[in-house]
Amino acid sequence: MALKVAVQMDPIERIKIAGDSTFALLLEAEKRGHAIAYYTPDKLSLSEGKVFASVQTLEVRDKAGDHFTLGDAKRTDLSSFDVILLRQDPPFDMNYITTTHLLEQLPGTLVVNNPRSVRNAPEKMFVMEYADLMPPTLITRDLEEIKAFRAAHKDIVMKPLYGKGGESVFRISPGDLNFGSLYDLFAVTFREAWVVQKFLPEVKEGDKRIILVDGEFAGAVNRVPAEGDLRSNMVRGGSPKKTDLSSREREICDRVGPELKKRGLLFTGIDVIGGWLTEINVTSPTGIRAIKNLGGPDVAAMIWNAIEKKRK
Repeated sequence: MALKVAVQMDPIERIKIAGDSTFALLLEAEKRGHAIAYYTPDKLSLSEGKVFASVQTLEVRDKAGDHFTLGDAKRTDLSSFDVILLRQDPPFDMNYITTTHLLEQLPGTLVVNNPRSVRNAPEKMFVMEYADLMPPTLITRDLEEIKAFRAAHKDIVMKPLYGKGGESVFRISPGDLNFGSLYDLFAVTFREAWVVQKFLPEVKEGDKRIILVDGEFAGAVNRVPAEGDLRSNMVRGGSPKKTDLSSREREICDRVGPELKKRGLLFTGIDVIGGWLTEINVTSPTGIRAIKNLGGPDVAAMIWNAIEKKRK
């Protein structure tokens, strides 16, 4: 069954295809004979109850430096598409939220992930619904709250609530004299609250990205931080390693999966460090190319199987 598919993403010429999950999904879509179109979020518009975008036909190939061909731009009613892949990267700001409101006006089109649920499940907030699976975590801007949390847990990590890709993640060790300066920097730089979390020394062994497809476990990759770095994100130098799930990690999947399915969050990535759930990624999860490259399952194929099943 050939589908008409549009992908809403950041500029395709900027992506690094070797590890890009959106590109993996596009390769699989083309392999299956689906017709693909492309647009960036700034091309969206809402007029007289209809959502339009300036879209271009798209062909992809797994060749770095020559990975795509675009057709001419054409103003198109997005309701003409069977499927829209919502794959723009964070930051999860008001512009991102606005795109979810626009895509929500397309009830006959399957948007992956469901835009209402993406909007209502910010990655570092939604996870707080599973506080018993998480390390001690505080969300606040209040200095006294952070001081009290630090006194209780000694070694902590601070990061912006709507940050991405390991940006601005800091460890504050006991007695670290930079705490006051870091607080001042965060207060000036970020308008939102921050995530303050007990530091997990197990992070040196890796931060496991677990992919769920329609609420079911699909594959996992362990991301090991580079020497001398706290962050395990692969865009920050983390190394992907083959991994299996522990019984604790399977328990986490079993707890979280049904709610993801219920919310229409078909492609999600949960992060686990030392058996503790730290994030639920719903905007533009990554990791599926790394999983396949390490001999794991073809998660892109599993995602398209789920999409095609829903469209039937």
